[in-house]
Amino acid sequence: MANINLGQTGITVNKNGFGALPIQRVTRDEAAYLLKKAYDNGITFFDTARFYTDSEAKIGYALHGVRDKIVIATKTMSLKVEQFWEQLHTSLTLLNTDYIDIYQFHNPAFVPKPGDGTGFYEAMLEAKAQGKIRHIGITNHRLPVAVEAVESGLYETLQFPFSYLASEKDLALEALCRDKKMGLIAMKALSGGLITNSAAACAFLSQFDNVLPIWGVQREKELDEFISYINNPPVLDAGMRTLIEQDKKTLGSSFCRGCGYCLPCPKNIDIPTCARMSLLIRRAPSAGYLTQEWQDKMKLIDACIHCNHCASHCPYGLDTPSLLAENLADYKTLI
Repeated sequence: MANINLGQTGITVNKNGFGALPIQRVTRDEAAYLLKKAYDNGITFFDTARFYTDSEAKIGYALHGVRDKIVIATKTMSLKVEQFWEQLHTSLTLLNTDYIDIYQFHNPAFVPKPGDGTGFYEAMLEAKAQGKIRHIGITNHRLPVAVEAVESGLYETLQFPFSYLASEKDLALEALCRDKKMGLIAMKALSGGLITNSAAACAFLSQFDNVLPIWGVQREKELDEFISYINNPPVLDAGMRTLIEQDKKTLGSSFCRGCGYCLPCPKNIDIPTCARMSLLIRRAPSAGYLTQEWQDKMKLIDACIHCNHCASHCPYGLDTPSLLAENLADYKTLI
């Protein structure tokens, strides 16, 4: 598998990043095992966030001994400049490092710019001048915000959902990043678990030499798949293309990506999973989703008060309450 030069950052890594959101769901020792195995097998880019509970701490614990040989990207969701500095200090402490390679604004509703009155971008520049961060990035799920960030010329990297389910507008965003010589970090490369063929996902993204996919890893089996592609990269052949086209027809465009920005739900509905249940039970072994525990979770949809918090926070503009109701109705036919 080829290396990637990430925009104009000067960062060169294997085209196989480690997305560390899922390791918050496993123990510290389990996470450390996965992180060390990833590094030992050639993966050197690790993406996390202050928002991902103890993910940063697990990376700091597992990889502090090889800090100079890896690239760490993390994120801030600060709402005030004071919080920016607090979160940066916390991230540095937990990651057991004195600098962050790429510090990213985490899915802001607008593009922070110099002189916009928030002071956020100025804080990034000051942190860079102090040597606490090396490159300034931004992540987003909103296409208009992502396009504005790229066109602004203020950011060195953009992290955005990008997979073989990408729309024409998403593909145009990749082309814009290429034109602006901006590194594109592809999150949701498996579309929140709806893409079940990782080889096809990897083969599709191999076409784009400016795109670095980060794979969310929670289990060793998952990690082993991505490690195997380093020396034996999947080829985007006719069979792969057919599979991809079939998936695009099956999933369409109005599906939940599982990003979680709809949460918290006042009725404790697990929206990211419940809103995808019909697809999940047809694209993975269904037994795990038909247990009494999941039946009880799905029943919570009936308690929806239609507060519209989920729909108003969905970066994809989905009618989430309707999507939940449709998934519940379908689920009831299977239990």
